[in-house]
Amino acid sequence: MSQAALPHSTKSPQGSRVARFLRNYYIYLVLMAVVVVMSIANLDRFDLFERGNFLNRNNIINILRVSAPLITLAGAFTLLMVSGHIDLSIGSAMSLCGVVYAMLAIHGVPFPVAFALAVALGMGLGAINGFLVVRLRITPVIATLITLSLYKGVALLLVEDGVSAIKSGDVLSMPGWFNAYGRDAVLFGLPMAFWVAVLVTVVLIVAQNRTLLGKYAAATGGNPTAAKLSGVRTGELVFLLYVIVGGTAALAGIARSSFMSLGDPLSGDGTELAVILVVLLGGTAFSGGEGRVMRSFVAALIIMALTIGMLTMIPAYFQTLVLGATLLGAAASNHLVSRRKPPS
Repeated sequence: MSQAALPHSTKSPQGSRVARFLRNYYIYLVLMAVVVVMSIANLDRFDLFERGNFLNRNNIINILRVSAPLITLAGAFTLLMVSGHIDLSIGSAMSLCGVVYAMLAIHGVPFPVAFALAVALGMGLGAINGFLVVRLRITPVIATLITLSLYKGVALLLVEDGVSAIKSGDVLSMPGWFNAYGRDAVLFGLPMAFWVAVLVTVVLIVAQNRTLLGKYAAATGGNPTAAKLSGVRTGELVFLLYVIVGGTAALAGIARSSFMSLGDPLSGDGTELAVILVVLLGGTAFSGGEGRVMRSFVAALIIMALTIGMLTMIPAYFQTLVLGATLLGAAASNHLVSRRKPPS
């Protein structure tokens, strides 16, 4: 045995086990750290579970309730990015679907029909993105930037001149069920919108881990040429993922509209950035090939916990800075851990 080979053969596996553990579970450690810091920050003024403390039951319910749109979007967006693609129109699609849902509701369309039509619209918007990317071969960033403007423009056109959103007025009013989906508690104090978000996440976790969808998405993002040579219909896969993302955008738009009790054509502005940050924080590679839906779910909780938790802790003009610094630190830590692969 040569001396050059000695260091490799005698290397302790302890460091590899630690690196593997951190790579797999760092996102949970970050969530725990956020909860601990937020919980003890106001102990000088409030008891641990008292109203005003982060761990107060009402505060936790509020965080989970307002997290519904982001959680709904995170899983599908993760799979799309794992395949090596991106959708920058997701916020505008969310706004447009929310506006259409509100229009249907205020004109007397029953909840099941309005819900189904809004979701169908979202899937159709996703299909348009898929067509531009897969069939016309337009770069995903360019294609979805185009549809970002297109969907937002349509949403703005649907709102009458002189008003900023579709909402109750002198002539028409929202039905009583409109707020129920996003606000009324159905289980553990949480509304249907949150449980739908959890259901969507569970379905996508199963799809990623137990079906060919997750396997083929990773293969397409990791090496699309090799995936094609292996028989993967990469075009059909990417098209399907865009449709799924569009459907989740509709669900997120419905949840946001129901919570706000109106259809705002600008309600999804900035959502695309928030979802990208969530997915990257969850460890998904921007170039594709790697990412987990479950980690993105936890990352969405981290973002919302920081956003809500900081409201009573620091001035508003510092909140964006703190959030960005926290995200940068977590993403950098993930990168440093992930770039060194443990030996097999």
